[in-house]
Parts: sequence; C-alpha cells; structure tokens
Amino acid sequence: MYSVPKDKLYLIYPETDGEPMAENTLQFEWIVLIKLGLEACFAGRYDVFVAGDLFWYPVEGRPDLRQAPDVLAAIGRPKGHRGSYMQWLEDNIPPQVVFEILSPGNRAGEMAKKFRFYEKYGVEEYYIYDPEKNFLEGYLREGEGLVAIPEIRQWISPLLGIRFEWTLETLTLYRPDGERFLSYLELLAFNREAILKLNKQRELLYEEMKKTQKAQAEALKEKQRAEEEKRKAEEEKRKAEEEKRKAEEEKRRAEEERQRADTAEQRARQLAEKLRQMGIDPDAP
Repeated sequence: MYSVPKDKLYLIYPETDGEPMAENTLQFEWIVLIKLGLEACFAGRYDVFVAGDLFWYPVEGRPDLRQAPDVLAAIGRPKGHRGSYMQWLEDNIPPQVVFEILSPGNRAGEMAKKFRFYEKYGVEEYYIYDPEKNFLEGYLREGEGLVAIPEIRQWISPLLGIRFEWTLETLTLYRPDGERFLSYLELLAFNREAILKLNKQRELLYEEMKKTQKAQAEALKEKQRAEEEKRKAEEEKRKAEEEKRKAEEEKRRAEEERQRADTAEQRARQLAEKLRQMGIDPDAP
C-alpha cells in the first residue's frame, strides 16, 4: 500500500519476525475477538485502522525500533491492507490504543520493554489482559507517561467508547451501542438464529400475504356482487319507472278519451236542444 522513499531503499523493514501470532489457542481467540470486535465498532468509519500482530515502526530509518501489538487501533488513519505500520507514512499518527493478550510465554522483561516502547512513542491507552489468570490492567497517557487506571472493572475507553466489564469469572467487552463482542462461533450461532428468525418472519409475512390476498379477493367478489345487485336494482328501478311512465301515459290517454267523449256528448246534447227549439224531435225515428 505504501512505498519507501528512494533514499531509504537500502533499509529493510521486516513484516514478520517468523514467530507465531499467538502461543496458544486461548490467546489467539482473544486477539481475534478484540480485533474483530473493534472492526465491528468502527465498520461505519473509514478513518479508523485496526490490526492484529502488525509491526509498528515509529521512526523512519530505524527498522530496529518496532513492536507488534496483539491488537492496535489508529484513529485518523484509513482502513486498508498494510504489511506494517510505518508511522512516517501515516501522517506521523501513532496507534493510540494497543492491547496485549498475555500467554504463559510472556516474560516480565519483555512486557516492561513493550511498556516503555508504547509509553515513549505515543500510545494513549494500553490494555493488558491475561485470559488464563483473568487479570486485567490498563494505562492512560498523562503528559509524557502512561499511568495505571485505578478502577477498571466497569471501565469505558475514552477513545474507543468500548466498555470493559471485568468480573471474577472473565472479561467481557461491549461496543458503544451496548452489543457484546462476539466470538466467531457466537457470530455463526447469532447468524443462524437471525436467519431462522428471518425465515420465520418471511413465513409469517407469506401467510399474512396469502390471508390478505384472500381477503382482497373476497372483498373484490363482494364488491362485484354488490355492484351487480346495485345494477339489478337500478335496472328494476328503471323498469318500474318505465312502467310507471307507461301507466301515466295510458292514464293520460284515457283521460283525453274521456274528455273527448264528454265533449262529444255535450255537443250532442246541445245539438238535440237546438233541434227541440226548432220543433224537431231529435229522438224521432
């Protein structure tokens, strides 16, 4: 990812010392747990670099000055693959937080050397955990030195926001959102459970969808039936109105016929009266 300046090409900055990342499975599991947990914490940020067992070179031109923290976090540096962390190529930003997971092979002299290195080259938070003995200690930077955290049982990292819950049984780490750091097997189990829940939710949604579709189909049929009933009722009403209109027309015609008959009868009576006045009997054969 990074290139070494041409005037420094003669210097070699090894990316490995040939030693294993961890001395036993317990130490390895804790290193992986913390690294993956921190990556999950900052998955949404591009400017937090997290690595495990990566050589950190704080001074250009001094490949002999190096340490490989079990886990390191550099805030303000982009994510990406690196063969080592060369500080002068990282805007001279040191890893601010480092974790060391102890194993039976760790020696007091070795740990004292690491402490002095981290203190000298800018680490702001330094945490040491021995998973076999369930021993935890942490240090914060004050001025030029690292000072022990007096009470760490419910400690919250100022820079990372993660919470340390240290009990008589073990250490548990929590993300800023309150979620616990999970091991790979726990993540698998969590994913399986999440998939089962998702599938169950999908089944329930499918059943609800079928019920809804059935209800919609029945509602559509009922609407069509109601519309057909309405159409029939309107047709019956139209027929009734037509019958009524015809009846009224017949009544009107009958009334006109009656009126014409009355008029004709009246005229006949008038004519008969005039004939009588003239001495003519209108009823005579």
